[in-house]
Formats: sequence, C-alpha cells, structure tokens
Amino acid sequence: MTTSILAEGESCWRIAEADRFSVIVDAGGFFRLARAAMLKAQHSIMLIGWDFDTRIRLTPDQPPGDRPDKLGRFLEDLAKQNEALQIRILKWDYGLLSSLTRGETPFHMLRWMISRQIHLKLDRAHPPMAAHHMKLLVIDDAVAFCGGIDMTVGRWDSRDHREDDPNRLSPFGRPEPPWHDATTCASGPAARALGDLARDRWEMATGERLEPVERSSASVDPWPEDLEPEFLNVRIGIARTSPKYQERREVVEIETATLAMIASARQSLYIESQYFASRRLAEAMAKRLSEPDGPDIIIVNPKSASGWLEEKTMDTARARMIKLMQEADRHDRFRILYPVNEAGTAIYVHAKIMIVDDRILKLGSANLNNRSMGYDTESDVVLEVSEEDVDLRAAIRARRDDLMGEHLGTSAQAVADAIAAAGGSLAQTIDALSRRDGRSLKPVGEREMGLDDELVAESDLVDPERPAGVRYKTSQFLRNRFGRRLFLAQQS
Repeated sequence: MTTSILAEGESCWRIAEADRFSVIVDAGGFFRLARAAMLKAQHSIMLIGWDFDTRIRLTPDQPPGDRPDKLGRFLEDLAKQNEALQIRILKWDYGLLSSLTRGETPFHMLRWMISRQIHLKLDRAHPPMAAHHMKLLVIDDAVAFCGGIDMTVGRWDSRDHREDDPNRLSPFGRPEPPWHDATTCASGPAARALGDLARDRWEMATGERLEPVERSSASVDPWPEDLEPEFLNVRIGIARTSPKYQERREVVEIETATLAMIASARQSLYIESQYFASRRLAEAMAKRLSEPDGPDIIIVNPKSASGWLEEKTMDTARARMIKLMQEADRHDRFRILYPVNEAGTAIYVHAKIMIVDDRILKLGSANLNNRSMGYDTESDVVLEVSEEDVDLRAAIRARRDDLMGEHLGTSAQAVADAIAAAGGSLAQTIDALSRRDGRSLKPVGEREMGLDDELVAESDLVDPERPAGVRYKTSQFLRNRFGRRLFLAQQS
C-alpha cells in the first residue's frame, strides 16, 4: 500500500473535492479560457498575481469580436455590463515602478484606485525583497485557475511555439521569444477553497475581510464551454508557501509536499521548473538516484535564466545541483534538458509541474528554488490518486506523455509506446525520441565556473531560503511517513 503524501496542516492547507479538474498548457489556452470564464462572471472576479499588464491581448490569434480583448479594457467592459460585478486585483508591490512606465497601464491603475467595481491593491505584506508570487484567478467561487501563468507581457504562446509567431508580440509590436507555461482549472468545493485562499491573501495585504460568494441554483456555471474536464470528482490538496512576517507564522506546505513526492516516487519523477537551485530538494533527489531501484528523474528547465543577475546566480546554483545529481546517478536515470522549437530556438520554461509515476500531479506557482520553498508566497494544487483507480492513473500518465510529446515534437501516444518499449524508463524514452534537428529536448550543458561564479552561486542575493533569523526545521511529518528514504537531505 502506498503512503499518501497529503495531510492537512503539513503538506497542504486544505483538501477539497473538484467536480471538474483540468490542466491547461501554455498561456494561449489559459488566456482564451480565462476570458470565456470571466465573461460569465455574475458576482466576483479575483485576480491574485505577481504581475499584470493591462495592454496584453487575451486572444491575439482570434479575429476581433464585439467585446474588448486587451486585458484592461476587457475588465472595464465586464464591470460596465454588470453593475453587481466586483473585480479585485492584487499584485506584488515591487513591480509598481515598472507598471508606471507601461503605456496605458498607469491610466487603468489610476482609474481603478477610485473605481467602485474594479479594485487594484498592491501586496507589500512580505519580508524585504520577498515576492508575492501566487497566480490565482477565481470567478464567483465556482471556477478557479491556479498555476504559473501571469497575465502580463511575454507570456502568450501556443503549444506549437512557432518561430516568429505574429501573435506573440509585445504591446509595442516587438517579437517575443517562445514561452512554455501551465495552469489548472477546478470547479466545485476546490474552487471555493481557492477563493478562500485568494480572500485570505487579500486580507493579509489590505486588511479588508471579504465574504465568500453566495450562489444559488440559478447561478451561471462559469466553466469554459470548450474546456474538456480531464478529471471528475477528485480530491485536490492546496499547498502554500508563506514566509514568517510580523505576527504571521511560516508556512512551508509546498516544500513538505515536494519532499514527500520525491520520497514516494517508485518509477519516475517528471519535473518542469523555471529553476533548479534548491540544495535540499537536489539532495533528496540525489539520494533516490543512488538507490539501485530508484526512479528516473527528468527535469525540464530553460536553457538559461532570464537576465544577467539571474543567469549569474541561478544558473551557477543549477550547475552545482547538476554536479550533485550526476555524481549520485550511478544507474543513468537522470536527465536535465531544455526544449527547442522547430527552428532550434530555445523555448523558455516557466511551468512548475511535478508528476510522480502515474499517481501524483502537482502544479502551481512554486519553482525548485529556495524562494519558492520559504521566502515568497506561493500556491500549488496537488492531485493524488489511489493505486486502485486505474482510470485516474491513466489520465495522469496521459498528461505526462502529452507534455513530453509537446517538447519532443510527437504525440502522447508515440511517447506512451516508446515508454513501454523502454520498459518504463523516461530517460531511455527521451534518448530514443530526441532529434538532432527540429522540435526536441536538448541536454543542459555544463557551465564553466569562474571565481566570480563560485562567489555568487547559492548566495542569498537573489534566492534566499528563509527570512533573516528563520531556520529550516526538520519535518516530523516527513520522518514519520517516509522514514529514511529522504533523510540525508532532512538533517537540520
């Protein structure tokens, strides 16, 4: 019998049923489906995020319709059409200065500061230099999106990630690079629970307490009509990271859930993440790699971090984590790769996904870096299914194979067939399906480390683990539930 990784108050905040639950890959799909859901909103829209840009188009690949498509004008049109609708937007305060330089964005921000229906607030309830990093969209407490996609510049892309896609442009008409991302959509009690999480964060940031949405049998279902539910009537764990701040206690549910997932993997651990910089997580994975019968571990990362400072700090930390993993990989089960499009251009990976075997799927805003484990505010959802539920396990497998197929330029069925031919090995499957040219996954190369790199690698400059004065505490929950499988990495 497999030990569950989910426990309220330990590896998640709350467990709630989703009567419908789907994964949405890449922002082209998310923006379109979010727009469709928001058009049905009757009472409340809550947007909680790291950044928003009012200038972006939600459906640049579709002909203009009778409703505005730019985010700012779209939200104002929703409010104009429904006087009962309340729209609340919470964004990280540190991005305010950059927002003020963005074309029409200041115009909307000033209007929303005094609006009776659209309320924009800045989240500054965090330690110095920490980030409010959750990405939530909740509509009438009936449908909620939780994932890694911000409604801002540079996120829109299709799953084709075409070279020079004419729809993938900045508000000034400049081409944007290909971008891979993901989110989820849930309805039922899980959506209401995510609404509670959004209200909780709103109150922390503003001091204003909001009441849940009162729905009736006559309420409209805001689920997007063309989103096919992947999972029906499943229990979802909602996990958070929230740093200790003033009187607020530390919450590290995502870190606990991630370590539990690493410990519970038997055949494979498939990961997509913007970063790979947490030594605690890398040590836990390295321990599993050293086991004779441990899992394959596949990490899909960007080719390099974005921007000079992040490249200097996060890529150097990643180089150390890779070395640690390779030294433990005695059985050739580890791969760290980046995707390229048909033209060979690197696709930037911003998705935050973990899939354990065919039993657990975690997706949200948290990366495999220190900040996401204890310094920023994050929200993830975790789907865990039982060994006996063959249909749900098949659906998780299909989602994993679909993601691998997107990166490898082939179908989910071709991936499934290759996995079967490889005896279940994801590493051997990727080796077999990777191509020299065209859409594929490429190995992340070794980084030469100079003296300046050694000085900044794993520093607290960009990626602090905890606020000043707060130390990591060994999780008794993990000790009790997973024993020695993790605990070279869990010594405090």
